[in-house]
Amino acid sequence: MLVILVLAAGGGGYVYFRHGHGAALSFNAVATARGELTATVTATGTLNPVVNVTVGSQVSGIIYKLNVDYNSIVKSNEIIAEIDPSSYQAAVEQATADLANAKANLELQQAEANRSSNLFTNRLISGSDYDTAIATLHEAKATVQIKVASLNNALVNLNYCKIRSPVDGVVIQRAVELGQTVASSFNTPTIFQIANDLTKMQIDANVAEADIGGVFGGQSVDFTVDAYPNRTFHGLVAQVRNSPITVNNVVTYDTVISVTNADYKLKPGMTANVAIIVARREDVLKIPNLALRFRPPENAVVLTNAVGGVPLTNDVASGKSPHTIKNARGLRTVYILTGEPDAPQLKPMLVKTGITDGIFTEVTAGLNEGDKVVASVAQTDAQNSGSESGSSPFGSRFPHH
Repeated sequence: MLVILVLAAGGGGYVYFRHGHGAALSFNAVATARGELTATVTATGTLNPVVNVTVGSQVSGIIYKLNVDYNSIVKSNEIIAEIDPSSYQAAVEQATADLANAKANLELQQAEANRSSNLFTNRLISGSDYDTAIATLHEAKATVQIKVASLNNALVNLNYCKIRSPVDGVVIQRAVELGQTVASSFNTPTIFQIANDLTKMQIDANVAEADIGGVFGGQSVDFTVDAYPNRTFHGLVAQVRNSPITVNNVVTYDTVISVTNADYKLKPGMTANVAIIVARREDVLKIPNLALRFRPPENAVVLTNAVGGVPLTNDVASGKSPHTIKNARGLRTVYILTGEPDAPQLKPMLVKTGITDGIFTEVTAGLNEGDKVVASVAQTDAQNSGSESGSSPFGSRFPHH
């Protein structure tokens, strides 16, 4: 008798598991609801002053004075540094002396020309001598003009020894030290960087080419910086530049975002994590993105002959699968949970989607508020659960004794 019971139990177990009853399916469903939805484009960028002026030197020499330092507030035309003027002062004095010498020679040549004119009138000198005197006079006048230009150039170089701020602003960088020699050649050496107004800044964000189509001027922007992780700052898209930036075959576009920095919390060079608000909807029907990615397992009961949602009578009648219809029409397929709790059934629904925030997606057609959309499946081993509860997986057919 015992042998018969064992064989019967083995056969019953084989039939039980063979028909897929060893695992009970349960689904995680979410009721569709209405609410606000915001679609954003994310990017990273760097905070910069709107006007950032690099101040250099047009003359070479030793830094003689430094009148400002980091974070100093400067006014336009204020002297912020000086280069040792000794050699340039000497050049001015030499140019002044050369000019005086040229003027004295001009006076002499003017007198010689007048004398030659009288002698030529009285036919006491030849015409060639007279022409030579006049030419010498003109040469002396030209020499005076040359010396005047040389003096002006020396004065300009002497004036360049005093380095002035071109704008009102704040010094954000000082690149030289007192006593350091700066050499002006083909490239002007950088001495200071001055930000015109730190209450108005901009973010240069790199937006991927896949997202740039939805970005345009005037859109609102939310961003954070690592220095203030619990605070969200705001800005506006000021410009989308057409010049592409290609790094490792990845194409991005510089998007300029204007920012107000009235409390001076934001500093140049900070990395900003940007979220550009490309669309915002109020009171829309939305479902979790998990529902759009859900695919029923093989042993789930799917009502394939009752596809609902967006009307597609001809396609459904032709026997096409919901996924084939999706690809052809640009729609998405989700599954509605129907049936009894102990015998769940899935009904495919074709829906039209709108914007997404990465977690939820707008549904514009195909679902009603309150529909239970399947987001995932949870599979429980009925045999293990039955053993834990003390019941037999074979039911009352083989009760415990």
